[in-house]
Amino acid sequence: MARYRGPVEKIERRLEADLGLKGERRLSGKSALEKRPFAPGQHGQRRTKISEYGLQLREKQKVKFMYGISEKQFSNYFKEAVRREGNTGSILITLIEQRLDNVVYRMGFATTRAFARQITTHGHILVDGKKVDIPSYIVKPGQKIEIREKSKNNPQIKRAIELTNQTGMVDWVNVDKDKVFGIFTRIPAREEIVIPVEERLIVELYSKDRKSVV
Repeated sequence: MARYRGPVEKIERRLEADLGLKGERRLSGKSALEKRPFAPGQHGQRRTKISEYGLQLREKQKVKFMYGISEKQFSNYFKEAVRREGNTGSILITLIEQRLDNVVYRMGFATTRAFARQITTHGHILVDGKKVDIPSYIVKPGQKIEIREKSKNNPQIKRAIELTNQTGMVDWVNVDKDKVFGIFTRIPAREEIVIPVEERLIVELYSKDRKSVV
């Protein structure tokens, strides 16, 4: 499945959730979701009952669009979450949170995960002093994430850092805004990750799929 490149605010309205897709526009109060909190289209304001499967699928879609990951990537993350000991849903979310593009976003170097993914693929990000241009790279606790020297004056990156003062910083990163680097100090607990997702429904969705194959 190709990555979605259409109007992102329509996605947020359809899924009825703020997925952080518009960055500065959302912070300025211009979010389409706030103005029109219903699905797009002629019949968007109609309230229709969603099936159990529909609810489960919607939660999965939220994660995919929020973090900008493909169907194949999502499936691989889920398989890895199942393989590990513990709560599968919680492990799934914390694993995806460790993606390099997401950590760059969490450190306030980008206003959206899409822009974080872009500056990563374009070679602006260093991990422990070495260029890493793979957005899906899994960051480990203690690793240093840095904007390369030539990119530290990039106006979009500088603006993103300024806006971090409005959004605040998550507790599992330690950032030096002046030197434009941060340390991923630890893997966050699921309850610390504030996202509009009920991963329990995703686990139920995949459990059904596995049963139907058996």
